[in-house]
Amino acid sequence: MAGRNVLVAETPPAVSVRLEVLRNRSDFLRAAKADRTGQPAFLLQAHNRKDDDPKIRVGYTCSKKVGDAVTRNRAKRRLREVARAVLPSLGHAGYDYVLVGRPSATVDRNFAQMTDDLRRALSKLHT
Repeated sequence: MAGRNVLVAETPPAVSVRLEVLRNRSDFLRAAKADRTGQPAFLLQAHNRKDDDPKIRVGYTCSKKVGDAVTRNRAKRRLREVARAVLPSLGHAGYDYVLVGRPSATVDRNFAQMTDDLRRALSKLHT
């Protein structure tokens, strides 16, 4: 590339925080007893584990009130994607988060609004 002035932008290294998925019922029950905040598309529950593990753990749940199996799976897919987009940057290390789907709202709400809902819920819980 002789003769060309190529500007190389300095980009910070990408920091990827991997979300660990909650699988044990006891973890879900602990989160259910902890802090919570309701949003139009979901309910967010947050539990501080108070351990030295820096991982952010997240769980998703949708009852039969959300709809049939196809609708519940779609709602959980949307919740997973919202969490993947927001929690690595705004979630606190050492916390367990549970996103609980709401009937019709989780499936029908605009995705951008859902991400805003999660941002708002996290700021509300951590202030």
